[in-house]
Amino acid sequence: MIYNPLGHSDIKISRICLGTMTWGEQNTQQEAFAQMEMALDYGVNFWDTAELYAVPPRAETYGATETIIGNWLNKSGRRDEIVLASKIAGPGEFVRHIRGGSSRFNREQIHQALEGSLKRLQTDYLDLYQLHWPERSTNYFGQLGFTPPSQPEDTTDFEETLEVLSELVKEGKIRQIGISNETPWATMKYLQIAEAKGLQKIVSVQNPYSLLNRSYEVGMAEIAYQENVQLLAYSPLGFGVLSGKYLNGQRPANARITLYPHYDRYLNENAVKATQAYADLAHDHNLSPTQLALAFVNSRPFVAANIIGATTLEQLKENIESIDVTLSETVLQEIEQIHSQYPIPAP
Repeated sequence: MIYNPLGHSDIKISRICLGTMTWGEQNTQQEAFAQMEMALDYGVNFWDTAELYAVPPRAETYGATETIIGNWLNKSGRRDEIVLASKIAGPGEFVRHIRGGSSRFNREQIHQALEGSLKRLQTDYLDLYQLHWPERSTNYFGQLGFTPPSQPEDTTDFEETLEVLSELVKEGKIRQIGISNETPWATMKYLQIAEAKGLQKIVSVQNPYSLLNRSYEVGMAEIAYQENVQLLAYSPLGFGVLSGKYLNGQRPANARITLYPHYDRYLNENAVKATQAYADLAHDHNLSPTQLALAFVNSRPFVAANIIGATTLEQLKENIESIDVTLSETVLQEIEQIHSQYPIPAP
């Protein structure tokens, strides 16, 4: 396994991060326990969760993933071997079961959300606490272009959010802070306010990044380099699409898009064509499409961790072992050729 610092902090994280959002929905607690044990055996010490999970989000499974992790931590006693990250949900109609769909990053709600997560996780601190998505209307969750809001929005000042998070760091309830699904403007805003006010600086941004969505490279990659606030890349397989298992109209039993057809963000016409091209490239070089897609993300200099997710141990093994795959210059050049033909087909 490869390990590197989490941003400017002294926390060392594995380049492969264990994603957990299927636990409590597609995966049982027993299956999740097996995944956690396999991940640790492979040296994966960085795990990411959220109060929102399991996914798809619904009231009946709210917090289920954190509860499963907490049960395993309580049973195993291995909390000190893990760098554990979670997130507070943002607002939205699709999460009306979380604080009425009006989640805010203010003092009251951050305290409420964090205490809930700590209780479910059966721990007294988190190594990384993240804002899951912005309060404001902006371009995330599949929206590439920015459309200004039609009227002024009632949102929490970034300074208040950073003040509360900084206090929680001083109290020892969280060690570092991060943001997720964010834009270059907001990332720099958080950094500027932290510097000006002497508040906690963010160490990471958890955004989507894959062969089908390289929008992070525009603006955000330079921030990662200049400010040492690196990417925690989620959906590196595009909901499993880049594994090739959905090509030619296939819908394998119990696969995510088979179970939840509305998760079609990576299945538009150009995304399917690009996926076929990447799958063909992988096969030409004796790689699986999964190995190609994950090894590409692993190789990017702005990536601190590649968040992989799996529903079976076989998938988890292949995903983790992508850390041992090195793409040749020839393969990387051919990836760029495909990318030039299908640039960001699925933001």
